[in-house]
Amino acid sequence: MAHFLLKEEPSHYSFVDLVRDGATDWSGVHNALALRHLRAIRRGEQGLYYHSGSERSAVGIIRALGAPYPEPGDPRHSFSVRVGPVRALRRPLSLAEMRAVPGFAAYDLFRVGRLSVAPVPEPVWRKVLALERSISEG
Repeated sequence: MAHFLLKEEPSHYSFVDLVRDGATDWSGVHNALALRHLRAIRRGEQGLYYHSGSERSAVGIIRALGAPYPEPGDPRHSFSVRVGPVRALRRPLSLAEMRAVPGFAAYDLFRVGRLSVAPVPEPVWRKVLALERSISEG
């Protein structure tokens, strides 16, 4: 099963907001590459919720609750996907911490910083889960 990453400014819609709401429609994606990634998400797949902006940390695990669908009335032909929270990460994983991991340099989160939706390769997913279990942040 594939994994994905969704990025959002915590001041706009944080992981805490998602937990409070129980689910949300992830919409408003217009970048062509991010949109292609969003359209590849399948029901049941899990992903990382990443706080962008000044926080720059992965903070939670989310799950796609359905298949992507066209946003009604959007003249740009965008898609949305319904997502819900699985759990908060045991601790936030900062961009700097993840960037320091050997082999992560080629990951889209670091190469294409403005991408709001990106796939998470299986080795990166496994390493993120291992990192969250580590006690130190350095």
